[in-house]
Amino acid sequence: MNLQEAVSISKRIRANISQVIVGKEEVIELLLASLFGNGHVLLEDVPGTGKTLMAKALARSLDGQFKRIQFTPDLLPSDLSGINFYNQKTSEFEFRPGPVFTQVLLADEINRATPRTQSSLLECMEERQVTIDGVTHELARPFFVMATQNPIDNQGTFPLPEAQLDRFLMRIEVGYPSLEEGVDILQRFQVQSPLQELGPVAAGVEVAAAQQFVAGISVSRDLLEYIVRLTEATRRHPDVRLGASPRASSALLRASQGIALLQGRDYVTPDDIKRVAEPVLAHRLLVRRGLRPDDQEGDAVVRQVLSKVEVPAEDVRAGRGK
Repeated sequence: MNLQEAVSISKRIRANISQVIVGKEEVIELLLASLFGNGHVLLEDVPGTGKTLMAKALARSLDGQFKRIQFTPDLLPSDLSGINFYNQKTSEFEFRPGPVFTQVLLADEINRATPRTQSSLLECMEERQVTIDGVTHELARPFFVMATQNPIDNQGTFPLPEAQLDRFLMRIEVGYPSLEEGVDILQRFQVQSPLQELGPVAAGVEVAAAQQFVAGISVSRDLLEYIVRLTEATRRHPDVRLGASPRASSALLRASQGIALLQGRDYVTPDDIKRVAEPVLAHRLLVRRGLRPDDQEGDAVVRQVLSKVEVPAEDVRAGRGK
Protein backbone atom coordinates (compact mmCIF):
# COMPACT_ATOMS: atom_id res chain seq x y z
CA MET A 1 0.00 0.00 0.00
CA ASN A 2 1.24 3.50 -0.82
CA LEU A 3 0.55 6.90 0.74
CA GLN A 4 -2.27 7.82 -1.64
CA GLU A 5 -4.14 4.59 -0.98
CA ALA A 6 -3.79 4.88 2.78
CA VAL A 7 -4.92 8.52 2.75
CA SER A 8 -7.90 7.58 0.58
CA ILE A 9 -9.02 4.97 3.13
CA SER A 10 -8.77 7.46 5.99
CA LYS A 11 -10.76 10.09 4.07
CA ARG A 12 -13.53 7.63 3.24
CA ILE A 13 -13.90 6.55 6.86
CA ARG A 14 -13.81 10.13 8.14
CA ALA A 15 -16.47 11.27 5.66
CA ASN A 16 -18.66 8.31 6.54
CA ILE A 17 -18.52 9.01 10.29
CA SER A 18 -19.35 12.67 9.61
CA GLN A 19 -22.69 11.59 8.15
CA VAL A 20 -23.71 10.66 11.70
CA ILE A 21 -21.55 12.80 13.99
CA VAL A 22 -22.06 16.57 13.84
CA GLY A 23 -18.83 18.52 14.21
CA LYS A 24 -16.19 16.92 16.46
CA GLU A 25 -13.62 16.89 13.65
CA GLU A 26 -10.76 16.90 16.14
CA VAL A 27 -12.23 13.97 18.09
CA ILE A 28 -12.81 11.97 14.89
CA GLU A 29 -9.26 12.65 13.75
CA LEU A 30 -7.78 11.47 17.04
CA LEU A 31 -10.00 8.38 16.91
CA LEU A 32 -8.76 7.53 13.42
CA ALA A 33 -5.15 8.25 14.40
CA SER A 34 -5.56 5.62 17.12
CA LEU A 35 -7.03 3.16 14.64
CA PHE A 36 -4.29 3.59 12.04
CA GLY A 37 -1.65 3.78 14.78
CA ASN A 38 -2.72 0.23 15.73
CA GLY A 39 -3.80 1.27 19.22
CA HIS A 40 -6.96 1.39 21.31
CA VAL A 41 -8.95 4.38 22.49
CA LEU A 42 -10.84 5.36 25.63
CA LEU A 43 -13.73 7.75 24.92
CA GLU A 44 -14.52 9.65 28.09
CA ASP A 45 -17.18 12.20 28.91
CA VAL A 46 -20.52 12.70 30.60
CA PRO A 47 -23.57 10.74 29.34
CA GLY A 48 -25.31 11.89 26.18
CA THR A 49 -22.32 13.38 24.36
CA GLY A 50 -22.25 10.73 21.63
CA LYS A 51 -19.47 8.42 22.78
CA THR A 52 -21.25 5.18 21.91
CA LEU A 53 -22.74 6.66 18.73
CA MET A 54 -19.28 7.68 17.52
CA ALA A 55 -17.89 4.25 18.24
CA LYS A 56 -20.76 2.58 16.38
CA ALA A 57 -20.34 4.93 13.40
CA LEU A 58 -16.68 3.96 13.11
CA ALA A 59 -17.50 0.27 13.45
CA ARG A 60 -20.15 0.46 10.73
CA SER A 61 -17.70 2.22 8.44
CA LEU A 62 -15.51 -0.89 8.42
CA ASP A 63 -16.54 -4.02 6.54
CA GLY A 64 -15.46 -6.33 9.31
CA GLN A 65 -16.62 -8.04 12.47
CA PHE A 66 -18.05 -5.78 15.16
CA LYS A 67 -19.22 -6.70 18.67
CA ARG A 68 -20.46 -4.62 21.57
CA ILE A 69 -20.23 -5.51 25.26
CA GLN A 70 -22.23 -3.70 27.92
CA PHE A 71 -19.98 -3.86 30.97
CA THR A 72 -21.79 -4.57 34.24
CA PRO A 73 -20.63 -5.59 37.75
CA ASP A 74 -21.70 -9.21 37.20
CA LEU A 75 -19.77 -9.59 33.93
CA LEU A 76 -17.19 -12.40 34.15
CA PRO A 77 -13.85 -12.70 32.34
CA SER A 78 -15.16 -15.79 30.52
CA ASP A 79 -18.05 -13.67 29.21
CA LEU A 80 -15.42 -11.76 27.25
CA SER A 81 -12.86 -14.36 26.26
CA GLY A 82 -15.03 -17.46 25.82
CA ILE A 83 -15.10 -20.90 27.42
CA ASN A 84 -14.33 -24.55 26.80
CA PHE A 85 -17.60 -26.47 27.19
CA TYR A 86 -18.32 -30.17 27.15
CA ASN A 87 -20.33 -31.27 24.12
CA GLN A 88 -22.36 -34.29 25.16
CA LYS A 89 -23.06 -35.25 21.55
CA THR A 90 -19.38 -35.57 20.65
CA SER A 91 -18.15 -36.34 24.19
CA GLU A 92 -15.41 -33.75 23.69
CA PHE A 93 -14.61 -30.29 24.96
CA GLU A 94 -15.18 -27.51 22.42
CA PHE A 95 -14.11 -23.89 22.48
CA ARG A 96 -16.84 -21.28 22.31
CA PRO A 97 -15.21 -17.92 21.50
CA GLY A 98 -16.31 -14.80 23.34
CA PRO A 99 -16.97 -11.32 21.92
CA VAL A 100 -13.27 -10.36 21.96
CA PHE A 101 -12.91 -12.55 18.87
CA THR A 102 -13.78 -9.74 16.52
CA GLN A 103 -12.09 -6.89 14.65
CA VAL A 104 -13.80 -3.92 16.30
CA LEU A 105 -14.84 -4.23 19.94
CA LEU A 106 -16.96 -1.64 21.73
CA ALA A 107 -16.54 -1.93 25.50
CA ASP A 108 -19.39 0.26 26.70
CA GLU A 109 -19.10 1.76 30.21
CA ILE A 110 -15.95 -0.27 30.86
CA ASN A 111 -15.57 1.07 34.40
CA ARG A 112 -18.80 -0.64 35.51
CA ALA A 113 -17.14 -4.07 35.43
CA THR A 114 -15.03 -5.40 38.31
CA PRO A 115 -11.22 -5.14 38.19
CA ARG A 116 -11.03 -8.90 37.57
CA THR A 117 -13.08 -8.57 34.39
CA GLN A 118 -11.30 -5.39 33.33
CA SER A 119 -7.93 -7.13 33.62
CA SER A 120 -9.09 -9.90 31.28
CA LEU A 121 -8.70 -7.38 28.45
CA LEU A 122 -5.00 -6.75 29.16
CA GLU A 123 -3.62 -9.64 27.13
CA CYS A 124 -5.87 -9.20 24.12
CA MET A 125 -5.31 -5.42 23.96
CA GLU A 126 -1.53 -5.63 24.19
CA GLU A 127 -0.67 -8.93 22.51
CA ARG A 128 -3.72 -9.48 20.28
CA GLN A 129 -4.24 -12.93 21.72
CA VAL A 130 -6.27 -14.72 24.41
CA THR A 131 -5.06 -17.62 26.56
CA ILE A 132 -7.78 -19.96 27.85
CA ASP A 133 -7.01 -23.13 29.80
CA GLY A 134 -3.37 -22.92 28.70
CA VAL A 135 -4.19 -22.62 25.00
CA THR A 136 -3.38 -19.38 23.17
CA HIS A 137 -5.82 -18.13 20.54
CA GLU A 138 -4.79 -15.43 18.08
CA LEU A 139 -7.19 -12.54 17.46
CA ALA A 140 -8.18 -11.11 14.10
CA ARG A 141 -6.37 -8.27 12.36
CA PRO A 142 -7.10 -5.46 12.75
CA PHE A 143 -8.17 -5.63 16.38
CA PHE A 144 -9.40 -2.29 17.70
CA VAL A 145 -10.93 -1.69 21.13
CA MET A 146 -13.06 1.39 21.74
CA ALA A 147 -14.06 1.77 25.38
CA THR A 148 -16.38 4.38 26.87
CA GLN A 149 -16.71 5.61 30.43
CA ASN A 150 -18.39 8.38 32.38
CA PRO A 151 -15.81 10.14 34.60
CA ILE A 152 -18.46 11.82 36.78
CA ASP A 153 -20.60 8.89 37.93
CA ASN A 154 -18.89 7.00 40.76
CA GLN A 155 -21.78 4.88 42.04
CA GLY A 156 -21.43 1.27 40.91
CA THR A 157 -18.16 1.89 39.08
CA PHE A 158 -14.64 0.52 39.42
CA PRO A 159 -11.90 2.97 38.33
CA LEU A 160 -9.57 1.54 35.72
CA PRO A 161 -6.19 0.55 37.20
CA GLU A 162 -3.05 2.17 35.83
CA ALA A 163 -2.04 -1.00 33.96
CA GLN A 164 -5.37 -0.97 32.12
CA LEU A 165 -5.20 2.74 31.30
CA ASP A 166 -1.71 2.25 29.90
CA ARG A 167 -3.12 -0.12 27.26
CA PHE A 168 -5.11 2.69 25.65
CA LEU A 169 -3.19 4.62 23.03
CA MET A 170 -5.33 7.70 23.69
CA ARG A 171 -7.93 8.97 26.09
CA ILE A 172 -10.25 11.32 24.20
CA GLU A 173 -12.79 13.69 25.72
CA VAL A 174 -15.79 14.18 23.44
CA GLY A 175 -17.20 17.40 24.90
CA TYR A 176 -20.49 19.23 24.45
CA PRO A 177 -21.55 20.55 21.03
CA SER A 178 -21.75 24.25 20.21
CA LEU A 179 -25.11 25.98 19.75
CA GLU A 180 -25.00 25.56 15.96
CA GLU A 181 -23.93 21.92 16.27
CA GLY A 182 -26.71 21.28 18.78
CA VAL A 183 -29.31 22.56 16.32
CA ASP A 184 -27.78 20.47 13.53
CA ILE A 185 -27.98 17.38 15.75
CA LEU A 186 -31.70 17.91 16.35
CA GLN A 187 -32.35 18.38 12.65
CA ARG A 188 -30.28 15.37 11.62
CA PHE A 189 -31.88 13.02 14.16
CA GLN A 190 -35.39 14.46 14.08
CA VAL A 191 -36.92 11.68 11.96
CA GLN A 192 -34.51 8.79 12.46
CA SER A 193 -30.86 8.13 13.21
CA PRO A 194 -28.60 8.29 10.13
CA LEU A 195 -26.62 5.47 11.73
CA GLN A 196 -29.28 3.03 10.50
CA GLU A 197 -28.38 3.70 6.87
CA LEU A 198 -24.62 3.90 7.35
CA GLY A 199 -22.70 1.30 5.37
CA PRO A 200 -19.07 0.15 5.26
CA VAL A 201 -16.57 2.10 3.17
CA ALA A 202 -13.35 0.18 3.98
CA ALA A 203 -12.53 -3.51 4.35
CA GLY A 204 -10.68 -4.90 7.33
CA VAL A 205 -7.78 -5.99 5.15
CA GLU A 206 -7.46 -2.43 3.86
CA VAL A 207 -7.27 -1.04 7.39
CA ALA A 208 -4.69 -3.67 8.36
CA ALA A 209 -2.60 -2.74 5.32
CA ALA A 210 -2.91 0.96 6.18
CA GLN A 211 -1.72 0.18 9.72
CA GLN A 212 1.37 -1.49 8.30
CA PHE A 213 2.00 1.54 6.10
CA VAL A 214 1.63 3.93 9.05
CA ALA A 215 4.17 1.91 11.06
CA GLY A 216 6.72 2.74 8.35
CA ILE A 217 6.06 6.49 8.25
CA SER A 218 9.37 8.33 8.57
CA VAL A 219 10.39 9.69 11.97
CA SER A 220 13.86 11.21 12.21
CA ARG A 221 16.22 10.53 15.09
CA ASP A 222 15.84 14.08 16.41
CA LEU A 223 12.09 13.56 16.73
CA LEU A 224 12.57 10.18 18.38
CA GLU A 225 14.81 11.90 20.93
CA TYR A 226 12.15 14.62 21.35
CA ILE A 227 9.53 11.96 22.17
CA VAL A 228 11.80 10.36 24.77
CA ARG A 229 12.67 13.74 26.30
CA LEU A 230 8.96 14.50 26.70
CA THR A 231 8.24 11.25 28.51
CA GLU A 232 11.36 11.61 30.67
CA ALA A 233 10.28 15.14 31.61
CA THR A 234 7.00 13.81 33.01
CA ARG A 235 8.97 11.53 35.35
CA ARG A 236 10.96 14.48 36.70
CA HIS A 237 7.95 16.78 37.11
CA PRO A 238 7.52 17.73 40.79
CA ASP A 239 3.76 17.10 40.77
CA VAL A 240 4.02 13.59 39.30
CA ARG A 241 4.33 10.43 41.39
CA LEU A 242 4.47 8.12 38.39
CA GLY A 243 5.52 9.43 35.00
CA ALA A 244 5.16 8.13 31.46
CA SER A 245 6.77 4.75 30.74
CA PRO A 246 8.67 3.56 27.66
CA ARG A 247 5.33 2.15 26.47
CA ALA A 248 4.05 5.73 26.53
CA SER A 249 6.95 6.77 24.29
CA SER A 250 5.99 4.05 21.83
CA ALA A 251 2.35 5.17 21.98
CA LEU A 252 3.33 8.78 21.30
CA LEU A 253 5.33 7.63 18.28
CA ARG A 254 2.46 5.57 16.82
CA ALA A 255 -0.11 8.28 17.47
CA SER A 256 2.03 10.93 15.74
CA GLN A 257 2.46 8.61 12.76
CA GLY A 258 -1.32 8.18 12.61
CA ILE A 259 -1.86 11.94 12.65
CA ALA A 260 0.75 12.38 9.91
CA LEU A 261 -1.23 10.01 7.66
CA LEU A 262 -4.44 11.95 8.28
CA GLN A 263 -2.57 15.08 7.20
CA GLY A 264 -1.55 13.35 3.95
CA ARG A 265 2.14 12.99 4.84
CA ASP A 266 4.54 10.06 5.04
CA TYR A 267 6.73 11.76 7.64
CA VAL A 268 6.17 13.09 11.16
CA THR A 269 6.66 16.71 12.21
CA PRO A 270 7.14 18.17 15.71
CA ASP A 271 3.61 19.58 15.51
CA ASP A 272 2.22 16.05 15.06
CA ILE A 273 3.87 14.99 18.31
CA LYS A 274 2.70 18.06 20.21
CA ARG A 275 -0.84 17.63 18.91
CA VAL A 276 -1.27 14.12 20.32
CA ALA A 277 0.84 14.53 23.48
CA GLU A 278 -2.08 15.31 25.81
CA PRO A 279 -4.46 12.50 24.76
CA VAL A 280 -1.56 10.03 24.74
CA LEU A 281 0.26 10.97 27.96
CA ALA A 282 -2.17 12.63 30.40
CA HIS A 283 -4.09 9.50 31.42
CA ARG A 284 -0.83 7.64 32.11
CA LEU A 285 0.38 10.06 34.80
CA LEU A 286 -0.15 9.58 38.52
CA VAL A 287 -0.29 13.06 40.00
CA ARG A 288 0.90 13.61 43.58
CA ARG A 289 -2.19 15.55 44.64
CA GLY A 290 -4.42 12.47 44.27
CA LEU A 291 -4.37 8.73 44.62
CA ARG A 292 -5.43 8.35 41.00
CA PRO A 293 -4.49 10.20 37.83
CA ASP A 294 -6.69 13.28 37.66
CA ASP A 295 -7.50 14.07 34.05
CA GLN A 296 -7.21 17.85 34.24
CA GLU A 297 -4.09 17.70 36.38
CA GLY A 298 -2.51 15.26 33.94
CA ASP A 299 -3.33 17.53 31.00
CA ALA A 300 -1.80 20.49 32.84
CA VAL A 301 1.40 18.55 33.47
CA VAL A 302 1.71 17.59 29.80
CA ARG A 303 1.16 21.19 28.70
CA GLN A 304 3.90 22.34 31.08
CA VAL A 305 6.26 19.68 29.75
CA LEU A 306 5.53 20.71 26.16
CA SER A 307 6.34 24.32 26.97
CA LYS A 308 9.67 23.46 28.60
CA VAL A 309 11.16 20.72 26.40
CA GLU A 310 13.03 22.17 23.45
CA VAL A 311 11.50 21.39 20.06
CA PRO A 312 14.09 20.24 17.50
CA ALA A 313 14.63 22.34 14.39
CA GLU A 314 14.43 19.63 11.84
CA ASP A 315 14.42 18.74 8.16
CA VAL A 316 11.66 16.16 8.62
CA ARG A 317 11.50 15.17 4.97
CA ALA A 318 15.15 14.25 4.79
CA GLY A 319 15.10 12.88 8.32
CA ARG A 320 18.15 14.93 9.29
CA GLY A 321 18.38 17.44 12.12
CA LYS A 322 19.69 20.88 11.31
